[in-house]
Amino acid sequence: MTALDPRIAELRLRIDALDEQLVAVLAERVSVVREVSRYKTDEASVKAPDRVEQVVAKVRALAAGHGLPADLVERLYRLLIAELTAVELACVEERAGARV
Repeated sequence: MTALDPRIAELRLRIDALDEQLVAVLAERVSVVREVSRYKTDEASVKAPDRVEQVVAKVRALAAGHGLPADLVERLYRLLIAELTAVELACVEERAGARV
């Protein structure tokens, strides 16, 4: 087995640090999504397709500005939005059930 170039180990440490930051930011985003769900009362207000497209357009532009493939960022965000929409719907349904 060939030893890894020391630079690879350094870069892996940077990747690990970036992963920690990404997960922390995702946790913050989930927290904000849960908070905003308090102001929504139904599935239509949660799904908000116009808002989804607004966010996707914004992140595509941000991606391009950072030299990232916009299609990749869009796919990631559409997955993120779908998953967080499910979180929001669960929050709204839980509150609705609590009121019954």
